[in-house]
Amino acid sequence: MKIAPQNLIQRRLPSMMKNHLLLTSVFLSGALLLTGCQTTNVNPSNTLAANPSPSTAKKTLASALQKQRRQSFRYHSNIEISNRQQRTAASGAQVVASDYVDAHCEETHDQAYAALIMQAEKQNKDIFATDYDKERDALKQSYLECVDAYYAWEEHQYDSDVTVPADYQALFDSYEDKPKPLDIKKAQLLDEYLLKPLSIDAQGVYQPLAGKATMLASAQYLARNHHSSINQPIYVDMKNGDIYLWADNVAMFNSELLDDKLGTKWQNKWLKIAIDDGTLPKGFGSEVIKSHFAASDLTYEAAPVSQFNYVAASTLASLSPKLPAHQLSAMLSTDQIIRRVQSFDSYQDDYQNYLQIFYKRISQKYPELVKEAEPMTAFETIQSSKELTSKAMVQTILAMINAQINDEDKTESKVAANATVEELYGFDKRGQLKWQHLHRQLDNTGKTAPDKSMTIDVLQQYSATNGKDKAFPNLPNNVQSPNASNSIDMREYGPELLQYYRDGNGTAVGKMIFNVLPMAKERFGATD
Repeated sequence: MKIAPQNLIQRRLPSMMKNHLLLTSVFLSGALLLTGCQTTNVNPSNTLAANPSPSTAKKTLASALQKQRRQSFRYHSNIEISNRQQRTAASGAQVVASDYVDAHCEETHDQAYAALIMQAEKQNKDIFATDYDKERDALKQSYLECVDAYYAWEEHQYDSDVTVPADYQALFDSYEDKPKPLDIKKAQLLDEYLLKPLSIDAQGVYQPLAGKATMLASAQYLARNHHSSINQPIYVDMKNGDIYLWADNVAMFNSELLDDKLGTKWQNKWLKIAIDDGTLPKGFGSEVIKSHFAASDLTYEAAPVSQFNYVAASTLASLSPKLPAHQLSAMLSTDQIIRRVQSFDSYQDDYQNYLQIFYKRISQKYPELVKEAEPMTAFETIQSSKELTSKAMVQTILAMINAQINDEDKTESKVAANATVEELYGFDKRGQLKWQHLHRQLDNTGKTAPDKSMTIDVLQQYSATNGKDKAFPNLPNNVQSPNASNSIDMREYGPELLQYYRDGNGTAVGKMIFNVLPMAKERFGATD
């Protein structure tokens, strides 16, 4: 059995940690983003650009995106994850025989010998017959040549005077990044049994002046004999800084593992999660919004004009990378389209610049929220329930962002050097943004070869709000908007559940969890 080299694991671990921090910081920053009002003033044009130059494209897009911040709209997002690059790797690159370079020669020989045996069987002959002497000898010589080249290549790593045949040198140097038969087989299985049947969508309304945002996130799996779906309603009260999640989706899980007295109390109810428990500085949510948009605008302004251009709707079908067919159909009837293409390096640099500007503004405005802490241990420093506050959480998030900014090793999370990030924006005749599309490669393995990564395509469509339409079509009328009577406040429920365990009640799993949590032990003492 082959085991992955230790140095390979060590190289991938920082990338996995960094991607975790990246996703965490983006998600948490996005959650904070919904807690304030937007106050950017712009005066965009309401007509199509008369001079379709790259400079005009950049200015028109900036104006449209800024205008959208202050508008109410309905949206529908569709996400498609694809591994078509993995599935087509064999057609454009050399497929190597083994997962690891040190087994290449043996695997290549064994596969070739197995093919020769099958040939002999089809001809009703013995593999050791004289008819196959020439073929067997060729396989042997090829194997010995390969082994000699491999040993020479290994010695070449330490002694540059050792020569290696050029073709083997090129093969072994890039072996790790070349597609393997098992990779392609796994990609095919992943595509057929997960990615093709899976559909991910989100829809809702965004009303900044009303201080309201909703999202109905859904995932569907539609295979021949398996149809299933799950929906998660989300309601954001931007004025009060509260997020509501639909309790039904986690009620059974909570009842089975933690709260065996729950019963049906959470049926048709919302879970209220307060982002600000009163420990954050006054006006913090609004400042987060302002800093986010300031960082976004400054990063956008620094983008080269050469990244932008106008494209005709008739050319969308021929773009490379190819757009998903079901998303493409919704994009074709568009009066004007702006395209932005940047290298993945540029995309990463933009994100780093955004973080630096955002962090600088927040840390200067609220120095009391900045503390010295390692991001991976920041949560461990919260030892009691009294310390688990909104302020402590924000301090932890800022520590994670600062670590991301100061991380000197930024190459591990990058994908192939020729990878690009493509964004498309569609406008109607009045210059109103109707949809936007993102295509980028996912660094899901830590490797740098383009055939090792999956891609993501996100299409988001916009339309006018309609007071008659329900925000959550799958929910009863009386729970379309959360209130005190149809929601569970987690700040009240949490202490009640802890007290329940202090009295010696609860599930076995729950007792184990609460016994090892420092904040529970500090507050109530360990239970028997």
